[in-house]
Amino acid sequence: MKLKSKYAAALAVVLAAAGVGTTVVLAPGASAAVACAPAWSSSAVYVKDNTVSYQAKNYTAKWWTQGEVPTASGQWGVWADKGACGGVVDPTTPPTTPPTGPTTPPATGTKMAAAPYIYPGWGNPPAPSTVMNATGIKAFTIAFVLANGCNPVWDGEGGLTGGSHESTINAIKAAGGSVVPSIGGWSGNKLGPNCATPEALAGAYQKVIDTFGLKAIDIDIENSDEFENTVVQDRILGALKIVKQKNPSVKTILTFGTSPTGPNYYGTRLIQQAKALGANVDIFAQMPFDFGGGADMYGATVGASEGLKNQLKSTFGWTDAQAYSHMGISGMNGLSDQQELTSTDTWTRIRDYARNNNFARFTFWAVNRDRGCAGGGVVSDCSGIAQSDWAFTKISAGF
Repeated sequence: MKLKSKYAAALAVVLAAAGVGTTVVLAPGASAAVACAPAWSSSAVYVKDNTVSYQAKNYTAKWWTQGEVPTASGQWGVWADKGACGGVVDPTTPPTTPPTGPTTPPATGTKMAAAPYIYPGWGNPPAPSTVMNATGIKAFTIAFVLANGCNPVWDGEGGLTGGSHESTINAIKAAGGSVVPSIGGWSGNKLGPNCATPEALAGAYQKVIDTFGLKAIDIDIENSDEFENTVVQDRILGALKIVKQKNPSVKTILTFGTSPTGPNYYGTRLIQQAKALGANVDIFAQMPFDFGGGADMYGATVGASEGLKNQLKSTFGWTDAQAYSHMGISGMNGLSDQQELTSTDTWTRIRDYARNNNFARFTFWAVNRDRGCAGGGVVSDCSGIAQSDWAFTKISAGF
């Protein structure tokens, strides 16, 4: 998140979405050794052990699902292939409707409170209560969880507890706020490449969740070791799928770089693989800066976001409203590393665009930099422009 390279890869041609077949309609009186269960419906909700038929095969759901076409999709697929079927629907098979009691909810893009990044131990970090009292902000994204082997540790610290990160989290909670840890980032030793399997990586994420009683985690997937490494991309997605199964109420966020027109090749792949692997990601948040966006950062941010919306629609079959509700913007206040200028007026327009379209997440890098220093360049403790202290945080609180 601190630094970004200009993504030079051209947006690749998106693979054509797999065609959706139709349920086989059987002639009256037909029979088979195994009767077909009720036909799968794209609008119906299914839970664990519900059975449907699709293209002359029966499938059983492994967990909550809606809109996922039954296929033999292996270990990470929601549907288990139960083999060929034929004949009339078995009248003894109960309808595959959800139970009346509580069920595991789907991944949703329900709006979160704006949560600008705060980085303990870097850039003269402010006291959280000072910022909260001055701006009305209620949540922060705290950077960064890195790795010691496959063990999660805070950047610059030897573990998860006992350091400045834990004390910052405790201070935020004591002031009535909430936190979202950012796992990864641009630099440092990260969990994705160091945990050998999705299961091991999910265990590392789970340790962070359990240590701080979290309601959301942000996977900031960047650089050539994670974002541009397809093996690690898939490992992260597999881990998030496991996390969601074990913690259905915990929101999972993927944060990644973009071009001014939307996801680049690796961003497009990440989205498509999230669908293919059934990762059940709640929010896809792009970082619309350090991409050669030029002078019009509002236009570039909207262009990047509309490109993301279209990619989500084509991948998941969502409407505009559904896509927006699974999206986030993670900006950079003041001057970016590439000297792109986002003023307070521009950030207000970006906030209004995100708010009016019901985006799920809104954040920026970083509260540490949310102080004025006109002509100061890109530094750790101010924005590089003339502004009042905490101006971007106060604007964000209006999301």
